[in-house]
Amino acid sequence: MPAPLQSALHELGKPRINRAPSPILAVATPWLLVMLGSLSPTWPIISSAPVMPPLGFLLLVAWQQLRPGLFPVWAGLPLGLFDDLFSGQPLGSAVVLYSAAMLALDLIEHRFPWRGFALNWLVACPFITAYLVLAQQLANLGGGATELAAMLPQLVLSLLAYPLAASLVGLADRFRLIPIRAL
Repeated sequence: MPAPLQSALHELGKPRINRAPSPILAVATPWLLVMLGSLSPTWPIISSAPVMPPLGFLLLVAWQQLRPGLFPVWAGLPLGLFDDLFSGQPLGSAVVLYSAAMLALDLIEHRFPWRGFALNWLVACPFITAYLVLAQQLANLGGGATELAAMLPQLVLSLLAYPLAASLVGLADRFRLIPIRAL
């Protein structure tokens, strides 16, 4: 990478005197990123079994672990409803699962406020597993007929994709806090 471009990228996120992050950008970025992740079922991927991880849920868990107070506890309702509209799940399944995950992550945050990346990943694994299994069971109640064994590739891929989602959330968090507004 050329030296001027590299130095410009390095200076981009540094705090400057008389500058602050945009409040609109700081608030809207997490919501929009989770909503864009919920749009992943609309991507043109053809497979005979479910393999795409639930990116909206992964990003929600990653945001909640990186910045615990950023989303209000009730954020599971609108984000889950948005996910239900595009995922093909029965309406209300993601609302319930997102809301339950937000409540449980909030309790974990109050119990263990200092965690590292490995512990965050270990906390996220049961949440991702429970989300996929319960979403599959709710879909089967609504008329689906998917066996649990068919979900194993999606489960493994989702567990392995969580570090990438957490890295993406870290980059988005740095982006949302860029000081661009003059005081």
